[in-house]
Amino acid sequence: MSETAVRPRKPSVRRLPIAGALRLKSPAEIWYKPALSVVVASAVPNLLLHSLDRLDLIMYTMAGSLCALYGHNLPYARRAHTVLRVILGMAAGLAVSLVAASLTDSTAVLIAVGALLAAVQKTFCDATRIGPPGNVIFAFVTSAALFAPQELGQVPGHLALMLAAGAFSWLVTAGPALRRREGPERLATARALDAAAAYAEEPGPRTRHAAAAAVQAAWQSLLAAGRPTPVRQALERLVVHAERALATTTAGGHADAAGPEGLRGWAEETRGRGPVPDPPPAPGTVEQLFGIDAERAGQRMRRGRREARRRLLRTLGPGSPVLPVAVRTLVGCALAGYVSSALGVGHPYWAIVTAASVYQPNLSLSWSRGLQRTVGNLLGVLVFAAVLPLARVSPLVLVLCVLFFNFAAEALITRNYWLGSVAVTPMALLILEFGGFQPAGQLVADRALDTLVGVAVGFLAVVAVTNRRASGLVERALAATEDARERAERSVADPVADPLALEAARRRLTASLVELRDASDVASGEWWQRALPEEELLAAEQAGHRTLAATAQRQGLITLPPANGAV
Repeated sequence: MSETAVRPRKPSVRRLPIAGALRLKSPAEIWYKPALSVVVASAVPNLLLHSLDRLDLIMYTMAGSLCALYGHNLPYARRAHTVLRVILGMAAGLAVSLVAASLTDSTAVLIAVGALLAAVQKTFCDATRIGPPGNVIFAFVTSAALFAPQELGQVPGHLALMLAAGAFSWLVTAGPALRRREGPERLATARALDAAAAYAEEPGPRTRHAAAAAVQAAWQSLLAAGRPTPVRQALERLVVHAERALATTTAGGHADAAGPEGLRGWAEETRGRGPVPDPPPAPGTVEQLFGIDAERAGQRMRRGRREARRRLLRTLGPGSPVLPVAVRTLVGCALAGYVSSALGVGHPYWAIVTAASVYQPNLSLSWSRGLQRTVGNLLGVLVFAAVLPLARVSPLVLVLCVLFFNFAAEALITRNYWLGSVAVTPMALLILEFGGFQPAGQLVADRALDTLVGVAVGFLAVVAVTNRRASGLVERALAATEDARERAERSVADPVADPLALEAARRRLTASLVELRDASDVASGEWWQRALPEEELLAAEQAGHRTLAATAQRQGLITLPPANGAV
């Protein structure tokens, strides 16, 4: 079916999903990596504290150990910087919480500090696109620390424990680079090949966007990987073939020589531990077009950092699309904490963390997350009640139970958030046992009540604090896509266009199309906003992909059929 026959998608903000929100998915491709990383990062400090009979300090080492959850999809060079920023951000939030806890016993003040920290953490995680698990881990650690007994003189020592555990987490996440330094780039390239093969088999807006996004992610991964190696140069050639399949299918031209099965075969080999496939260069490919030498990579990385700083300032400035979500987080977390405290719950920070976990890019996704959190937490308290007698057998058994649920949470959460919450909840409750035994019935009741309060109040804040800037983000993305398309068309029309200029124009247009679809998806899940220009969005996407195909044809990557249909 021609894509021109595809009807524009209408925003469906009134229909909030239920069954779909709880449906299980296939596990993530590398689910075991964050699961094993956090277990290793937690086991060493936890067992060391057990040997010293100081398990009461485990909350502070866990704050550093949980940093091992971040950055697993990033190339190791980028991962090292990202995890370091996570550790420093965690230390900053923990320092604020510990100082506040040592200076005041006022529950109202502590709730206000916790809500403000949650809003700041949400803002920076969204603005910097830190990736999963996002702001929830920060909120969990800092909110819990606010309500832990604390003396001002203890703060430096507790921060030192967190930083020591964080340094070990950094080693755990960066260490695999010594064994397989191109692993993340190989995975990103394999995903691009698979997505291009899926689009070649079933052309359509959904598969086209998935393929364009995967190709863009693969190029970003290779660019962020650092110094070129023979393996990375082979990966570049594979990504070019994925781009060629995407452009050819969009233009209705001849299929890539490899075909969908060939692309999938390359993807399987790329994921493996053997040599990377070394396909012949795509037609028109020249080494200076796709090779990333060390000097150029360094220049791009420096320019990229400057541009990233400017983009961050724009993202956090007035009119930023992330600010409404930050306001939602501040209002919802504060109200959830105060309602929980008014109901007499002894752990109001649970309600703060629950509310913080609800906030997603739009109302529809926030509803789904709230539903998932409710189901997972309520089932999780039942699991906690069942395992508590075992965990209380000895401190060592308690440590092992926490490590088990740490692993289970990361192993299950990629299937669905609610399934991961079934393991996260008992882990969080068991951590309280290190500070002394508490009545099991009270813990279960408090956690269940805080879950209901946090989700209900958090979602009410989503409804009350509207995000009308989502439509403006779509308009800006449309303008950026049109500008990128015009530049690409000028490059194509220029008979003496430099190959690198053509390549830059194609990459810019690909990135803008991915951003346009992402902005549209976010805006379509909001409500109380002006209607989206659906027809204009569809036309812009189709025109953009036609220009991409024309650019690829000019570069010699594809060959289109004659206009009269002759073969």
